[in-house]
Amino acid sequence: MNLKQEIDRQPFHLVGEAADTLGREAYVVGGYVRDLFLRRPSDDIDFVTVGSGIELARSIAAKLHRPERVNVYENYGTAQLRYQGLDLEFVGARRESYHRESRNPIVEDGTLHDDQCRRDFTINAMAICVNADRFGELLDPFGGLGDLEARLIRTPLDPDVTFSDDPLRMMRAIRFATQLDFTIFPDTFKAIRRNAQRIKIITRERINDELMKIMKSAKPSKGWRLLDMTGLLPLIFPELAELKGVETVEGRGHKDNFAHTLQVLDNVAEKSDNVWLRWAALLHDIGKPRTKRWVEGIGWTFHNHNFIGEKMVPRIFKRMKLPLNDRMKYVAKLVGMHMRPQCMHEEGVTDSAIRRMLFDAGDDIDDLMILAGADITSKNPAKVRRILENFEYTRHRMAEVEESDRIRCFQPPVDGNEIMETFGIPPCAEIGKIKEAIKEAILDGRIPNDHAAARRLMFALAPAFNLTPKQP
Repeated sequence: MNLKQEIDRQPFHLVGEAADTLGREAYVVGGYVRDLFLRRPSDDIDFVTVGSGIELARSIAAKLHRPERVNVYENYGTAQLRYQGLDLEFVGARRESYHRESRNPIVEDGTLHDDQCRRDFTINAMAICVNADRFGELLDPFGGLGDLEARLIRTPLDPDVTFSDDPLRMMRAIRFATQLDFTIFPDTFKAIRRNAQRIKIITRERINDELMKIMKSAKPSKGWRLLDMTGLLPLIFPELAELKGVETVEGRGHKDNFAHTLQVLDNVAEKSDNVWLRWAALLHDIGKPRTKRWVEGIGWTFHNHNFIGEKMVPRIFKRMKLPLNDRMKYVAKLVGMHMRPQCMHEEGVTDSAIRRMLFDAGDDIDDLMILAGADITSKNPAKVRRILENFEYTRHRMAEVEESDRIRCFQPPVDGNEIMETFGIPPCAEIGKIKEAIKEAILDGRIPNDHAAARRLMFALAPAFNLTPKQP
C-alpha cells in the first residue's frame, strides 16, 4: 500500500504543515491507521504530536480562521475539531504508569515510542507521519501490520501488565476479535484469563460500551463465547453464564441453553440490525435455569420460563445499567412473548389467537416473528421445515386479520369520555370494565372493530352496571 498516496488529502497536509510551523513531529495513530489497511471507512482521525496536542489543534484552527471550532479538554490534554466532515482529535505523546489499586494512570509527556507502548494492541499502535519531509512514513515497532495480515489481536508489551493496568482492554480484545473476526493471540488470551477478576474495577458504563459494540457485530455470538472462555462472563453477566451446561437424568439430557441462545442471537443478527432485538434474543431463555425441573414420565421441563425471564429483564437492565426506558420494556415484552407464534400452532391458529397476539405485540409484531423464527434451532430438518411453513401460514393469516380488524395499533372505538357523556357519570371503575368488555369482544371476534358495533355493545352492557343513558 502506498501510504503517501492514501493520505494525500487536505486534512493530513494541514496538520503536517501546522506541526512543521511549530517544529513538532505529528502522526496519524490508532484506529484510523488500522482501518486504512483493512479498507474500512472511518471519519474519526487521531493525531499524536510530540508536545502539546491542544497547541497543535489551536494552530490549525488559526490557519482556518476558525479558532472557535476547537473543543479543548484540558484535564485530558486533548482537543478536537471538525474539518471537511472529519472529526480530528489531537493529543500530545504520553507515557503512563499505574498503581494496581487504581485505574487512573500517572501521565507524563513522552516520545512517540512511549505513546505507542501504551497502546492496547499492536494493530492499534501503528503511526503514519504527516510532517512534510516524512509524509506517509509508517512507524510499526510491534509488528502491527503483520498481525493485521495474520488476523491476530496481540498486546505490544507484556499482556499481564497491559490488562492489569487497564482491565477494560480485555473487553476491547474480545470486541475487536468479534468485530474484525480476528483470533486473540494465545499469550494474550491466557493473560485475559489470568487477569479476569480485574474487570471488577471497571465501571458498568464502560463495560456496556464494549458489549454494545459486540452486539452490533455481524456475528455477536463470537464475543459472548470469548467472554465465557476467558472467565469474564460470570463476572459481568452471571445469569447468562448460568445457561451453560447439560444435566442428564435417566439418560435424558436437555440442550445446552447457552449454546442455543448464541445460535438464536446469530440467527436474529442475520435478519436485523436492531440491537435491542438482539438483546431480546440473548435474554429470551434467561429464565430457564430458574424454571428447570425433572418430571417423571415427561422429562425436563422449563414451564413459564418466558414469563420468569420477562420479569428478570428489568432487574438485569438495572444492575447492568442498561437503559430503564422503552427499550427495556421492548426487550421484556419480546422475552415474554417469544413462544407465542409457535404455541399458536400447537393450540390452533384461530382468528381470536391472532388478534390477541397482534394486540399484545402491537408495532413489535414483526420483530416478534423474527425472534420466534430465530428460536428454531432443531437439528431435525423436517421439524424445522414444518415449523417455518407454519410461521409463513401465520404471517399470511396475520395480514388478513390485520387488514379486516385493524388490531395492531388498537384504539378503543368507544373511549372513556364517550361513556361518561352517554351515561352522565364521573370517572369510575365501571368505565374501565365496559372498555375492557368491548376490547375482549373485538379480540374474540364477537363484534367488529368499529364504533357502531362497540356503541351497541356499550348500551347492552349498561344494565349490568346500573347505568342508564342520560336524558337529552
